Amino acid sequence: MKSKGLICAGGEATRLGELTRVANKHLLPVGQWPMIYYPLQLLQRAGITDVLVITGKGHAGQMIDLLGDGRLAPRGGGDPILELDLTYKVQTEPGGIAQVVGMSRDFVGDAPLVVVLGDNIFEFSQAQAIEEWSDQADRAQIFVKDVPDPENFGVVVYGDDGAVTDIVEKAGVVDTRYAEPPTSHAVVGLYCYPPDVFEVIATLEPSSRGELEITDVNRHYAVTGRLHAQEVEGWWEDAGKHWQHLAEIGRTIEETGANK
Repeated sequence: MKSKGLICAGGEATRLGELTRVANKHLLPVGQWPMIYYPLQLLQRAGITDVLVITGKGHAGQMIDLLGDGRLAPRGGGDPILELDLTYKVQTEPGGIAQVVGMSRDFVGDAPLVVVLGDNIFEFSQAQAIEEWSDQADRAQIFVKDVPDPENFGVVVYGDDGAVTDIVEKAGVVDTRYAEPPTSHAVVGLYCYPPDVFEVIATLEPSSRGELEITDVNRHYAVTGRLHAQEVEGWWEDAGKHWQHLAEIGRTIEETGANK
């Protein structure tokens, strides 16, 4: 069955200060495009056309005004930017990424699901890895990137055979089982899940911050031997960190392109 896509585009984005007091961060400019165009294009490059966008109640109108039904042509004409079939859903209060994924259950049905965080931007679309996973989709697949500061991320743990055995979230601070990160392979905001992901989410308990954590979903698949970690090709950026970072990513896109 053909995979469906989910864009997580809610949140308050307090790290971006005054820029997001009245605007959704995913609508802010990164290079010549609004931020959210990039994860949508990534899904399209992977052959996924049925996409659900989940956003906060304060910004749903802005999102629909921009994206419409998912078919977007450049202003002034030219080749289409996006040719998707979009559906929208509103998250009324923050509850964690896993909660957002759970909200997509009726939309997804029995199809495999590819989830992209709306502020994650990639040099390459990872299309081949996503398509190869979709052909079987009997296990989950996450994407990882070697980072210089793994203490600030969730990172994977590998067994002796190279298989993923666990996920550690901010070692020594959130996950105190490890004083230091066991690897520098950080989990990025691109996840592929088989249809039973909703059964996994239904078993979760809220974390100490009162949210359903995507790390717990990934850890379930890891400890049951059903999680594959695919290393990201090219650069990857979380565009929601700081307003100056938006301009830096824009310049990088100008130099190298995105979703190639």
